Amino acid sequence: MPEKKKEPIVELFADGACSGNPGPGGYGTILRYGETTREISGCERKTTNNRMELRGIIEGLRALKRPCRVRVVTDSNYVVKGMTQWIRGWVAREWVNSEKKPVLNRDLWEELLALSEKHRIEWQWVRGHKGHKENERCDELARAAIKACKAAKTKGGTDRHG
Repeated sequence: MPEKKKEPIVELFADGACSGNPGPGGYGTILRYGETTREISGCERKTTNNRMELRGIIEGLRALKRPCRVRVVTDSNYVVKGMTQWIRGWVAREWVNSEKKPVLNRDLWEELLALSEKHRIEWQWVRGHKGHKENERCDELARAAIKACKAAKTKGGTDRHG
């Protein structure tokens, strides 16, 4: 019997940042598949840190062209716990949290849920700002995106790079 090949995995590293909360925010995402690496970043002029944490992962998953096995690495416990512990309850309760209040950032959670259902995802939390090379790079991308947003002369909207 031939040996079954191990399915390759796409690594998705993401981080979000905000200057003020709310305020201008940015995200940075790294996608790595074997020897191929792609960086994506973007910003929003008025947002929150949690929205940028979600947006970084959403944009990374959106960039994938076909269903994949994905390891998502983030320093956001909010995102990891949201996707591994809370989201099924939120959906069952029609997007009401355990405190009987509407789930914050529902639009992004719904988008992330829809994108994640196309893939087999492993969620991994890492401690932020502790020397994790890809997490540090994502933070740099997010902060550079904030600077780009602040420098931009146009109003409103989202700017994406990658």
